[in-house]
Amino acid sequence: MDGELFPRERTEITPGAVHVPDWLGPERQRELLDACRDWARPPAGLRTVRTPGGGTMTARQVCLGLHWYPYGYARTAVDGDGAPVKPMPGWLAELGREAVAAAYGAPHRHPAPHRHPEPYPEPYPHPDAYDIALINFYDGDSRMGMHRDAEEKSGAPVVSLSLGDTCVFRFGNTASRGRPYQDVRLRSGDLFVFGGPARLAYHGVPKVLPGTAPPALGLTGRLNVTLRVGGLGTGPD
Repeated sequence: MDGELFPRERTEITPGAVHVPDWLGPERQRELLDACRDWARPPAGLRTVRTPGGGTMTARQVCLGLHWYPYGYARTAVDGDGAPVKPMPGWLAELGREAVAAAYGAPHRHPAPHRHPEPYPEPYPHPDAYDIALINFYDGDSRMGMHRDAEEKSGAPVVSLSLGDTCVFRFGNTASRGRPYQDVRLRSGDLFVFGGPARLAYHGVPKVLPGTAPPALGLTGRLNVTLRVGGLGTGPD
């Protein structure tokens, strides 16, 4: 937010989990939003996710690279229209690599489309290409319960990019959905990366703050773009 008394700074929430505020500038946010709108269209577009117990997730979702469903991956929208999943674009995979470098190696760097990211230090080895994206849309009443991203065979860091309304992001521990956890406010353009000892931590979104999106972005609600390395035999186009 412009004009803040104390600018927000890169913060390690717990070992391996890093919050980088304002990593995506306004232009990159608009570009990513435009892409999300294209991906959300059918076939294999935005859908309501149904859980095995018969419930539904309040955040709607579209996938790239591989289709996530509770609790696995497929090459088609098996719980949607059955269409082949849209491919993972190479530029989005590269953005994931840049995000990890920004979180672990170059804290204040913003993404640039043609610059190769610097290597980042152990214990975060350079990952394979990011080949899966989950894009979740939250309206003002949407929530996400505490869960782990555990269906991937790769241990590469998870990259989370926020667009639109601010949310309360709850980042917990690897043992249970309960305490200890920390609540972090993620605004439009913020980056959150978790890997290493935090890779399998429980996390969720207990609240979205309606009306907090940058007016110039033109988005009502919140989009979260989560990038993962599946280790499941697919790759970006």
